Amino acid sequence: MNSPLVSLGVGHTVLAAPMAGGPSTPGLVTAAAESGSLGFLAGGYKAPDLLTAQVAEVRGRSGPFGVNLFVPGPLPVDRGEFARYAAALAGEAERYGVRLDPEPVEDDDAWAAKVDLLLADPVPVVSFTFALPGTAVFEAFRRAGTLTVQTVTSAEEARAGAAAGADLLAVQASVAGGHSATWTPRRMPDPVPLPDLVAAVRAVTDVPVIAAGGLSTPVEVAAALGAGAVAVMAGTALLRSDESGASAVYQAALADPDRGDPVLTRAFSGRPARGLPNRFISDFGSLAPFGYPAVHHLTSPLRKAATAAGDPELVNLWAGAGYRRASSGPAADILRELASFS
Repeated sequence: MNSPLVSLGVGHTVLAAPMAGGPSTPGLVTAAAESGSLGFLAGGYKAPDLLTAQVAEVRGRSGPFGVNLFVPGPLPVDRGEFARYAAALAGEAERYGVRLDPEPVEDDDAWAAKVDLLLADPVPVVSFTFALPGTAVFEAFRRAGTLTVQTVTSAEEARAGAAAGADLLAVQASVAGGHSATWTPRRMPDPVPLPDLVAAVRAVTDVPVIAAGGLSTPVEVAAALGAGAVAVMAGTALLRSDESGASAVYQAALADPDRGDPVLTRAFSGRPARGLPNRFISDFGSLAPFGYPAVHHLTSPLRKAATAAGDPELVNLWAGAGYRRASSGPAADILRELASFS
């Protein structure tokens, strides 16, 4: 199947996935473009003016690139459960001298403002995560000349994304690091191997597929492409790259041979995400309510303080299944190695 990405001059089959919260720097996106690949600025958690500045920076330095946006998918928190969780975290907050907001913050990550700025100053590619925008959004970006990518986690979501007008589907397996892109966060999708998930999506739609989730070796990349994907996305594999914006404490944890296998938790954000096990997850994972972004905003000051103090035990260490094979070095070399199956 022909990939719409070819029209942008993207010849690399391994793309750099968006990683919100710092890892996806303009430098990483630029390095991907300069290697013939495509990288994504992570629009999630960024103020519109910062996203505007980063778009301008990347546009001035590189070829094709994309921007990823979090689509509002309301997961309101129960106020009683939120209060109990905040109380449970009070001791940690006191230890680090931070204040946790006792009132839930429910926002939409400046969704409308970010859509408006990307329509006013179009970029080559925009991808969507967490929910499905309305058909009008896809149509507006098409008129602006922007390719659209909808992130899905099942054949059912893929069918809906195709019907809404997405140009490509990013198919995310359950072993992916960071937040699951599922549209139903209270009910995780089945743990289907990525090649099987790609095949299932290809069976229900002709929209081209980008495969994502747990890819850490050329063999795994080849399997995803062999199942029908036109490209793959690597995220965790780039976290230790020279251009990564992942914090020092985060990168050290990824290289720690004593860390266990990634686990699924909602302790940090109120939405299921996969990361390295640590004390925060073991102590508070069973107490955390569903509720995004309220829980994310609640724990954010504590996570920032722990990062600044070099304490990995209170930090969200997002990582996919193959994190132990993540290596340091230039991002271009890592992408090239992953694509070396042929």
